[in-house]
Amino acid sequence: MKTFKMISVDIIRDNNEMPITLEDGIVINQENTSRSWILELFIDQKYEDFFNQLKTSGELFNAKVVISYPENEPAHFEVVTYSVKQIGDYLSVLLRGTLKRARRKYAESLLSDLIEEGLTGEALLTKFEHDMRTRPTLKKDQ
Repeated sequence: MKTFKMISVDIIRDNNEMPITLEDGIVINQENTSRSWILELFIDQKYEDFFNQLKTSGELFNAKVVISYPENEPAHFEVVTYSVKQIGDYLSVLLRGTLKRARRKYAESLLSDLIEEGLTGEALLTKFEHDMRTRPTLKKDQ
């Protein structure tokens, strides 16, 4: 098994992205034959109802996770909520699932999307720089 620091996580459902504010988080590659991963989110209790509903429903959803360093490309996972537990004033939420696909070059894919939108010149550069910082979900990831 390999463990990585989780920098940020967004939950993606019905093409809507919901950033989850982390107190802390880890990503575990179980390195097993089913290629499964565990994401542990240590978060505020305000998310308890949301994650309990996901756990009860058994809904499969996407999570966009930045691992190790803020400038890393986000990894996309397909997960279910496995566990929601209170720890002190916080929640520990375990998500289990698989890596959706091999990582692509985010910058090249973003640039392609922006050109397809018809952006050129200074507008293209400004939007590209902004989106490289904010890392929106790309059309190909939806």
